[in-house]
Amino acid sequence: MANKKVVVLGGGTGMSFLLKGLKEYPLDITAVVSVCDDGGSTGILRDEFNMLAVGDIRKVLVSLSRREDDFDGLLNYRFKSEGGLKEHTVGNIILTAAANIKGSVQAGIEVLGKVLNLSGKVMPLTEDVVTLIGEMQDGKIIEGEHLITEANKKIKRVYYNKEPRIKKELIKTLENADIIVISMGSLYTSIIPTLLSKKVIDAIDNSKAKIVYSCNLFTQPGETDGYRVSDHINALNSYLGQRKIDYVIASNTVISKAVAKKYQTEEQKDPVKIDYRNIEKTNVILIEDKLASLSTKYGYKHDSVRLGFLIFSLAFNYNKGDKK
Repeated sequence: MANKKVVVLGGGTGMSFLLKGLKEYPLDITAVVSVCDDGGSTGILRDEFNMLAVGDIRKVLVSLSRREDDFDGLLNYRFKSEGGLKEHTVGNIILTAAANIKGSVQAGIEVLGKVLNLSGKVMPLTEDVVTLIGEMQDGKIIEGEHLITEANKKIKRVYYNKEPRIKKELIKTLENADIIVISMGSLYTSIIPTLLSKKVIDAIDNSKAKIVYSCNLFTQPGETDGYRVSDHINALNSYLGQRKIDYVIASNTVISKAVAKKYQTEEQKDPVKIDYRNIEKTNVILIEDKLASLSTKYGYKHDSVRLGFLIFSLAFNYNKGDKK
Protein backbone atom coordinates (compact mmCIF):
# COMPACT_ATOMS: atom_id res chain seq x y z
CA MET A 1 0.00 0.00 0.00
CA ALA A 2 1.37 3.43 -0.96
CA ASN A 3 2.04 5.91 1.80
CA LYS A 4 -0.59 8.58 2.34
CA LYS A 5 0.30 12.01 0.97
CA VAL A 6 0.51 14.64 3.71
CA VAL A 7 1.05 18.33 2.92
CA VAL A 8 1.97 20.56 5.86
CA LEU A 9 1.50 24.34 5.59
CA GLY A 10 3.33 26.72 7.90
CA GLY A 11 6.72 27.95 9.00
CA GLY A 12 9.00 28.54 11.95
CA THR A 13 9.56 26.55 15.12
CA GLY A 14 6.00 25.21 15.38
CA MET A 15 6.13 23.59 11.97
CA SER A 16 9.56 22.14 12.78
CA PHE A 17 8.25 20.42 15.91
CA LEU A 18 5.31 18.97 13.99
CA LEU A 19 7.54 17.59 11.23
CA LYS A 20 9.96 16.01 13.72
CA GLY A 21 7.15 13.77 14.90
CA LEU A 22 5.51 13.24 11.54
CA LYS A 23 8.69 11.89 9.94
CA GLU A 24 8.60 8.93 12.35
CA TYR A 25 5.64 7.47 10.47
CA PRO A 26 5.35 5.97 6.95
CA LEU A 27 3.96 9.01 5.17
CA ASP A 28 4.74 10.90 1.96
CA ILE A 29 5.45 14.34 3.48
CA THR A 30 5.64 17.68 1.70
CA ALA A 31 6.31 20.79 3.78
CA VAL A 32 5.17 24.09 2.20
CA VAL A 33 6.97 26.92 3.97
CA SER A 34 6.00 30.58 4.25
CA VAL A 35 8.76 32.92 3.05
CA CYS A 36 7.89 36.41 4.30
CA ASP A 37 10.17 36.61 7.36
CA ASP A 38 12.21 39.82 7.17
CA GLY A 39 14.03 39.96 10.49
CA GLY A 40 17.47 38.87 11.74
CA SER A 41 19.86 36.92 9.53
CA THR A 42 17.05 36.07 7.13
CA GLY A 43 16.18 39.73 6.62
CA ILE A 44 19.80 40.74 5.97
CA LEU A 45 20.27 38.02 3.33
CA ARG A 46 16.89 38.83 1.81
CA ASP A 47 17.87 42.48 1.35
CA GLU A 48 21.43 41.80 0.18
CA PHE A 49 20.62 39.09 -2.36
CA ASN A 50 17.01 40.09 -3.18
CA MET A 51 15.80 36.58 -2.42
CA LEU A 52 12.99 35.10 -0.38
CA ALA A 53 13.36 34.38 3.33
CA VAL A 54 15.32 31.20 4.04
CA GLY A 55 15.25 31.02 7.85
CA ASP A 56 12.06 28.98 8.19
CA ILE A 57 13.15 26.76 5.31
CA ARG A 58 16.39 26.01 7.18
CA LYS A 59 14.48 24.98 10.30
CA VAL A 60 12.21 22.69 8.30
CA LEU A 61 15.13 21.06 6.49
CA VAL A 62 16.82 20.24 9.81
CA SER A 63 13.58 18.88 11.32
CA LEU A 64 13.00 16.52 8.37
CA SER A 65 16.62 15.35 8.22
CA ARG A 66 17.45 11.74 9.04
CA ARG A 67 20.80 13.16 10.16
CA GLU A 68 19.25 15.76 12.44
CA ASP A 69 21.56 15.03 15.38
CA ASP A 70 24.64 15.59 13.22
CA PHE A 71 23.51 18.81 11.54
CA ASP A 72 21.14 20.50 14.02
CA GLY A 73 23.84 22.37 15.92
CA LEU A 74 25.82 23.25 12.79
CA LEU A 75 23.04 24.60 10.57
CA ASN A 76 21.33 26.45 13.42
CA TYR A 77 24.58 27.94 14.74
CA ARG A 78 24.46 31.75 14.89
CA PHE A 79 27.72 33.70 14.67
CA LYS A 80 28.39 35.97 17.63
CA SER A 81 31.26 37.97 16.13
CA GLU A 82 31.16 41.74 15.72
CA GLY A 83 32.06 41.52 12.02
CA GLY A 84 30.04 40.93 8.88
CA LEU A 85 28.85 37.51 10.02
CA LYS A 86 27.26 38.84 13.23
CA GLU A 87 23.83 37.26 13.85
CA HIS A 88 24.00 35.20 10.65
CA THR A 89 23.05 31.53 10.84
CA VAL A 90 25.25 28.94 9.13
CA GLY A 91 22.30 27.18 7.49
CA ASN A 92 20.94 30.44 6.07
CA ILE A 93 24.30 31.21 4.43
CA ILE A 94 24.66 27.69 2.99
CA LEU A 95 21.10 27.71 1.62
CA THR A 96 21.61 31.16 0.11
CA ALA A 97 24.82 29.96 -1.57
CA ALA A 98 23.14 26.82 -2.90
CA ALA A 99 20.25 28.89 -4.29
CA ASN A 100 22.64 31.29 -6.01
CA ILE A 101 24.69 28.46 -7.52
CA LYS A 102 21.66 26.49 -8.74
CA GLY A 103 19.56 29.45 -9.81
CA SER A 104 16.56 29.01 -7.50
CA VAL A 105 15.75 28.41 -3.86
CA GLN A 106 13.94 25.16 -4.73
CA ALA A 107 17.04 23.85 -6.50
CA GLY A 108 19.15 24.93 -3.52
CA ILE A 109 16.80 23.09 -1.16
CA GLU A 110 17.17 19.91 -3.20
CA VAL A 111 20.99 20.11 -3.05
CA LEU A 112 21.03 20.59 0.72
CA GLY A 113 18.25 18.01 1.08
CA LYS A 114 20.48 15.32 -0.41
CA VAL A 115 23.16 16.04 2.20
CA LEU A 116 20.60 15.97 5.02
CA ASN A 117 18.84 12.83 3.72
CA LEU A 118 15.34 14.23 4.14
CA SER A 119 12.27 12.25 5.18
CA GLY A 120 10.11 14.31 2.87
CA LYS A 121 10.07 17.20 0.42
CA VAL A 122 10.37 20.91 1.23
CA MET A 123 8.90 23.62 -0.99
CA PRO A 124 8.79 27.40 -0.52
CA LEU A 125 5.32 28.85 -0.99
CA THR A 126 6.75 31.04 -3.75
CA GLU A 127 10.11 32.05 -5.20
CA ASP A 128 8.99 35.69 -5.24
CA VAL A 129 10.28 38.19 -2.68
CA VAL A 130 7.01 39.20 -1.05
CA THR A 131 6.31 41.60 1.81
CA LEU A 132 3.64 40.80 4.36
CA ILE A 133 1.34 43.72 5.15
CA GLY A 134 -0.90 43.94 8.18
CA GLU A 135 -4.04 46.03 8.52
CA MET A 136 -4.72 46.66 12.20
CA GLN A 137 -8.11 47.05 13.82
CA ASP A 138 -7.40 50.76 14.31
CA GLY A 139 -6.83 51.15 10.56
CA LYS A 140 -3.05 51.44 10.68
CA ILE A 141 -1.15 49.68 7.86
CA ILE A 142 2.16 48.03 8.78
CA GLU A 143 4.61 46.59 6.26
CA GLY A 144 7.00 43.80 7.26
CA GLU A 145 6.46 40.50 9.08
CA HIS A 146 8.44 41.31 12.23
CA LEU A 147 7.00 44.84 12.50
CA ILE A 148 3.43 43.50 12.45
CA THR A 149 4.04 41.47 15.60
CA GLU A 150 6.11 44.18 17.27
CA ALA A 151 3.34 46.75 16.75
CA ASN A 152 1.37 44.97 19.51
CA LYS A 153 -1.94 45.95 17.93
CA LYS A 154 -4.97 43.81 17.21
CA ILE A 155 -4.68 42.49 13.65
CA LYS A 156 -7.67 42.83 11.32
CA ARG A 157 -6.12 41.06 8.31
CA VAL A 158 -2.82 40.33 6.56
CA TYR A 159 -2.00 40.28 2.85
CA TYR A 160 0.97 40.48 0.48
CA ASN A 161 2.19 43.54 -1.40
CA LYS A 162 1.66 41.54 -4.59
CA GLU A 163 0.10 38.26 -5.67
CA PRO A 164 2.80 35.60 -5.29
CA ARG A 165 3.56 33.30 -8.22
CA ILE A 166 2.90 29.67 -7.29
CA LYS A 167 4.56 26.79 -9.14
CA LYS A 168 2.36 24.16 -10.81
CA GLU A 169 4.13 21.43 -8.85
CA LEU A 170 2.91 22.90 -5.57
CA ILE A 171 -0.64 23.17 -6.90
CA LYS A 172 -0.62 19.52 -8.01
CA THR A 173 0.81 18.47 -4.65
CA LEU A 174 -2.08 20.14 -2.83
CA GLU A 175 -4.71 18.76 -5.21
CA ASN A 176 -3.38 15.21 -4.82
CA ALA A 177 -2.95 15.29 -1.03
CA ASP A 178 -4.76 12.84 1.25
CA ILE A 179 -4.47 15.18 4.18
CA ILE A 180 -3.56 18.88 4.43
CA VAL A 181 -2.19 19.93 7.81
CA ILE A 182 -2.14 23.57 8.89
CA SER A 183 0.67 23.71 11.42
CA MET A 184 0.85 25.45 14.76
CA GLY A 185 3.03 28.56 14.81
CA SER A 186 2.72 32.35 14.53
CA LEU A 187 -0.85 32.51 13.24
CA TYR A 188 -0.79 35.75 11.27
CA THR A 189 2.89 35.93 10.29
CA SER A 190 3.85 32.29 9.57
CA ILE A 191 0.69 30.20 9.08
CA ILE A 192 -1.89 32.41 7.37
CA PRO A 193 0.76 33.66 4.88
CA THR A 194 0.63 30.19 3.28
CA LEU A 195 -3.07 30.82 2.56
CA LEU A 196 -2.75 34.24 0.90
CA SER A 197 -2.64 32.98 -2.69
CA LYS A 198 -5.83 32.45 -4.69
CA LYS A 199 -4.17 29.57 -6.55
CA VAL A 200 -3.35 27.82 -3.28
CA ILE A 201 -6.91 28.26 -2.01
CA ASP A 202 -8.33 26.99 -5.31
CA ALA A 203 -6.03 23.95 -5.12
CA ILE A 204 -7.24 23.19 -1.58
CA ASP A 205 -10.85 23.54 -2.78
CA ASN A 206 -10.11 21.13 -5.64
CA SER A 207 -8.55 18.52 -3.37
CA LYS A 208 -10.35 15.75 -1.54
CA ALA A 209 -7.93 15.96 1.37
CA LYS A 210 -8.97 16.18 4.98
CA ILE A 211 -7.99 19.58 6.36
CA VAL A 212 -6.47 19.39 9.82
CA TYR A 213 -5.31 22.23 12.05
CA SER A 214 -2.84 21.62 14.88
CA CYS A 215 -3.57 24.38 17.37
CA ASN A 216 -0.97 26.30 19.37
CA LEU A 217 -0.34 25.55 23.04
CA PHE A 218 -0.02 29.23 23.98
CA THR A 219 -1.19 32.58 22.66
CA GLN A 220 1.38 34.83 21.01
CA PRO A 221 1.78 38.41 22.22
CA GLY A 222 1.06 40.91 19.48
CA GLU A 223 -0.84 38.37 17.38
CA THR A 224 -3.30 36.16 19.25
CA ASP A 225 -3.70 37.68 22.71
CA GLY A 226 -6.81 36.19 24.33
CA TYR A 227 -7.40 33.69 21.52
CA ARG A 228 -9.07 30.37 22.32
CA VAL A 229 -9.06 27.33 20.03
CA SER A 230 -12.22 28.51 18.24
CA ASP A 231 -10.67 31.93 17.56
CA HIS A 232 -7.74 30.25 15.80
CA ILE A 233 -10.18 28.14 13.75
CA ASN A 234 -12.31 31.13 12.76
CA ALA A 235 -9.26 33.17 11.74
CA LEU A 236 -7.97 30.38 9.49
CA ASN A 237 -11.39 29.63 8.00
CA SER A 238 -11.76 33.31 7.03
CA TYR A 239 -8.77 32.90 4.68
CA LEU A 240 -9.76 29.48 3.33
CA GLY A 241 -12.16 29.13 0.40
CA GLN A 242 -15.09 26.74 0.06
CA ARG A 243 -13.22 24.03 1.94
CA LYS A 244 -12.85 24.72 5.65
CA ILE A 245 -11.04 22.99 8.51
CA ASP A 246 -12.39 19.48 9.15
CA TYR A 247 -10.42 18.61 12.30
CA VAL A 248 -8.64 20.57 14.99
CA ILE A 249 -6.04 18.92 17.22
CA ALA A 250 -5.68 20.63 20.59
CA SER A 251 -3.83 19.86 23.79
CA ASN A 252 -5.77 19.22 26.99
CA THR A 253 -2.65 18.95 29.16
CA VAL A 254 -3.36 20.62 32.49
CA ILE A 255 -0.87 23.44 33.00
CA SER A 256 -0.65 24.51 36.61
CA LYS A 257 -1.68 28.03 37.64
CA ALA A 258 1.86 28.72 38.82
CA VAL A 259 3.38 27.81 35.43
CA ALA A 260 0.66 29.69 33.55
CA LYS A 261 1.33 32.78 35.68
CA LYS A 262 5.06 32.49 34.95
CA TYR A 263 4.38 32.37 31.21
CA GLN A 264 2.11 35.40 31.48
CA THR A 265 4.59 37.40 33.57
CA GLU A 266 7.76 36.55 31.65
CA GLU A 267 6.48 36.08 28.07
CA GLN A 268 2.96 37.59 28.06
CA LYS A 269 1.57 34.23 26.91
CA ASP A 270 -1.48 32.29 28.09
CA PRO A 271 -2.46 28.65 27.51
CA VAL A 272 -4.89 28.36 24.59
CA LYS A 273 -8.20 27.22 26.09
CA ILE A 274 -10.37 24.56 24.50
CA ASP A 275 -13.75 26.31 24.33
CA TYR A 276 -15.95 23.33 23.55
CA ARG A 277 -19.23 25.09 22.80
CA ASN A 278 -17.69 27.58 20.40
CA ILE A 279 -15.70 24.86 18.64
CA GLU A 280 -18.91 22.90 18.14
CA LYS A 281 -20.44 25.96 16.42
CA THR A 282 -17.62 25.94 13.87
CA ASN A 283 -18.62 22.42 12.78
CA VAL A 284 -14.99 21.34 13.20
CA ILE A 285 -14.25 17.96 14.80
CA LEU A 286 -12.14 18.33 17.93
CA ILE A 287 -9.39 15.80 18.67
CA GLU A 288 -7.84 16.47 22.04
CA ASP A 289 -4.95 14.77 23.79
CA LYS A 290 -2.20 15.46 26.30
CA LEU A 291 0.15 17.01 23.78
CA ALA A 292 2.16 19.47 25.88
CA SER A 293 5.46 18.18 27.21
CA LEU A 294 7.89 20.06 29.43
CA SER A 295 11.35 20.72 28.00
CA THR A 296 14.18 22.44 29.85
CA LYS A 297 15.21 24.18 26.62
CA TYR A 298 11.83 25.28 25.26
CA GLY A 299 9.52 25.24 28.28
CA TYR A 300 6.26 23.59 27.26
CA LYS A 301 6.28 22.30 23.69
CA HIS A 302 4.27 19.86 21.61
CA ASP A 303 4.93 16.16 22.04
CA SER A 304 6.01 15.75 18.42
CA VAL A 305 5.72 11.96 18.20
CA ARG A 306 2.27 11.89 19.81
CA LEU A 307 1.06 14.68 17.54
CA GLY A 308 2.52 12.87 14.54
CA PHE A 309 0.64 9.72 15.50
CA LEU A 310 -2.69 11.57 15.62
CA ILE A 311 -2.12 12.97 12.13
CA PHE A 312 -0.92 9.59 10.86
CA SER A 313 -4.09 8.01 12.28
CA LEU A 314 -6.30 10.61 10.59
CA ALA A 315 -4.60 9.93 7.29
CA PHE A 316 -5.79 6.33 7.61
CA ASN A 317 -9.38 7.24 8.51
CA TYR A 318 -8.99 7.06 12.28
CA ASN A 319 -12.02 9.02 13.41
CA LYS A 320 -11.71 9.22 17.18
CA GLY A 321 -14.26 11.69 18.48
CA ASP A 322 -15.93 12.24 15.11
CA LYS A 323 -19.33 13.83 15.38
CA LYS A 324 -20.11 14.27 11.69
